[in-house]
Amino acid sequence: MALTGRAGLLALAGALVVGLLLPHWTGVLVVSGVVLAGVLADLLLAGSVRRLGFSRSGATAVRLGEEAEVTLRVRNPGRRAVRGTLRDAWPPSASARTGRQPIDVPQGQARQIVTVLRPTRRGDRRASRVTVRATGPLGLAARQGSHEVPWTVRALPPFHSRRHLPGRLDRLRELDGRSAALVRGQGTEFDSLREYVAGDDVRSIDWRATARAADVMVRTWRPERDRHVVLVLDTGRTAAGRVGDGTRLDAAMDAALLLAALASRAGDRVDLLAYDRQVRASVQGAPAGSLLPALVEAMAPLEPALVESDARGMVGEVLRRTRRRSLVVLVTGLDPAPIEQGLLPVLPSLTARHRLLLAAVADPVVAEMARGRGDAEAVYGAAAAERTLAERRHVTALLGRHGAEVVDAVPEELSPALADRYLALKAAGRL
Repeated sequence: MALTGRAGLLALAGALVVGLLLPHWTGVLVVSGVVLAGVLADLLLAGSVRRLGFSRSGATAVRLGEEAEVTLRVRNPGRRAVRGTLRDAWPPSASARTGRQPIDVPQGQARQIVTVLRPTRRGDRRASRVTVRATGPLGLAARQGSHEVPWTVRALPPFHSRRHLPGRLDRLRELDGRSAALVRGQGTEFDSLREYVAGDDVRSIDWRATARAADVMVRTWRPERDRHVVLVLDTGRTAAGRVGDGTRLDAAMDAALLLAALASRAGDRVDLLAYDRQVRASVQGAPAGSLLPALVEAMAPLEPALVESDARGMVGEVLRRTRRRSLVVLVTGLDPAPIEQGLLPVLPSLTARHRLLLAAVADPVVAEMARGRGDAEAVYGAAAAERTLAERRHVTALLGRHGAEVVDAVPEELSPALADRYLALKAAGRL
């Protein structure tokens, strides 16, 4: 039950009547009886909210920052119309536009209410209760009840780095020979024969084919296909650090999506593993056509765990899943302590069997602080920033001596830089 503002105004008017015309207990009882009778009449004549039926339909997934519509259908099987207000509650991060709104559902009919969502965080956004307040004909009181109407909308990673994909695909086509001459490199695959032209590498001359032909023939090569790329996201505490408008994990996922899209177009098989002290997400063996949807679905609910990542367990999981030689792309931090104490001791077992490419998200604020010279405070800040940058360079050198390649870039530059390094490895036949 709920009382409306009209009931309060009626009670106030009754108090004035008692004070001015009937200043005794009889007047109080009469006015109270009138108000109470009106409230009871409204409660008896209002439509039943308990008998209402609810169902939902609409979007179940949306990219972060985009809009999705969810339709709530309200059916009234009761004997009286339900008139009043309805509140479809969602968590604040769903940014539901519609709050309380009027509702009028006649007997035996149904109405639809559309709620527009614009999530501000990744992950699952679950609908809360639907609360209906059915007001009586006098507008003094209302029946109120809540119903559980479950529905989940998954906010997917936005994939901002998609804009870098066309340019990298053009470069990939050049490597494949569809837009430019085929290249030769260690580990590349034989493609076809053609006539020798000035500037060709003499090591590509096929002497047997030349003996059978009238001209000198050379072999053409194309980058290896059907390689295996394993994307490993470190979801430990370092991934929770804020850089720009998001976390390091957000930037890592964006870079991983661009690399996955590029590698799948190159004919390589791509798997995903998200790990801190246990497996948080996994995608294995997804075909190229459904790879990106599978990746964004797996990444959407990921949140950094505020624990130190288990590097030994992470490497062990990669080795257990990957038997053939592969390119392992580990997106993690370059903090000295976790690298030197956690990753470096187990790195030889990984680099002995696979090629390791480590990607790290740098903080643009640190580089900005390193340039500060305005006052004493800025100078001290610059000194601290330079020390941080020196530590990152030291860790990068350590990883290089253990056979790992490192891409260290700010969030806006990490995705294209990682894609460029992949293309460089592919062009050199080092995958």
